[in-house]
Amino acid sequence: MEPNWQLARKRKTIEQRARILHKIRAFFIEQGFIEVETPHRIPVNAPEFNIDAIPSGSWFLQTSPELCMKRLLAAGYDNIFQICRCWRAEERGPHHLPEYTMLEWYRRDCDYQQLMVDCEELLAHLVGKQTLCWRGQDIDLTTPWPRLTVAQAFLQHSSTSLSQVPDANFFSELISTEIEPELAQNKPLFLIDYPTLQGSLARPKTNDPGCVERVELYIAGLELANGFSELTDPIEQRRRFEMEEKQRRQSGKTPCPLPEKYLDELETLSNAAGIAFGIDRLIMLLCDQPTIDEVVCFSPEQL
Repeated sequence: MEPNWQLARKRKTIEQRARILHKIRAFFIEQGFIEVETPHRIPVNAPEFNIDAIPSGSWFLQTSPELCMKRLLAAGYDNIFQICRCWRAEERGPHHLPEYTMLEWYRRDCDYQQLMVDCEELLAHLVGKQTLCWRGQDIDLTTPWPRLTVAQAFLQHSSTSLSQVPDANFFSELISTEIEPELAQNKPLFLIDYPTLQGSLARPKTNDPGCVERVELYIAGLELANGFSELTDPIEQRRRFEMEEKQRRQSGKTPCPLPEKYLDELETLSNAAGIAFGIDRLIMLLCDQPTIDEVVCFSPEQL
């Protein structure tokens, strides 16, 4: 019997993947971060309209380790990171898997500006040169990478001004159809300063209360990371969670209880920032692979 060719042909990429994960760990350990492990199966995730969790009995598989990791920060832990599995329902495509690998890191006493520097330094550590080639496109990694506010992005690339966007759904549609296609540039780009309606778990900007300190990283048009200066006001966070949950229920989605333990402990969280970085997409770029299926041992269809 011949070996399974679909698995055998990925061997070189899977070996590269293993080396990349080792280098990521080394990067954070050298900076004094603590690697942590939090449960994958949890009572509740943060309620977000566009993200659906996968049930596991009466609990859920995590869509992100953020709630548990920020509870560690609130308990007094310093800089922490984690590489773990996450799950999201109905996520499948050339750049999406329902089960995927996430890197998240959190820093105390800093904001999202430091997260952007971290991203620049992490890629420099992994690539080791100033240029990355993906699908025939040369990407210039010299720093600093451009920062573009959401307001600027709408002004430059959208048919609708940001002030005319009525809700989060329409905002997301415009981002995916009009903004993101214009971000496939030859340099990485940070999209920053989101409107409060897309605030999620981010704190408001001091000099612009209509915006929050949120950043997303795009490389060659691929969204790779999503981070915040963390919101530490439990009252405002509860209000946002309740608004998201109301929208979820109105759309007929599975009810999502609020993360009460997280909200209870949020008051003791000091100034901090954190970011989630998609490992599988990162490896697509570093291994010059066109789809996410090529950088994992098994796609769902192979099981």
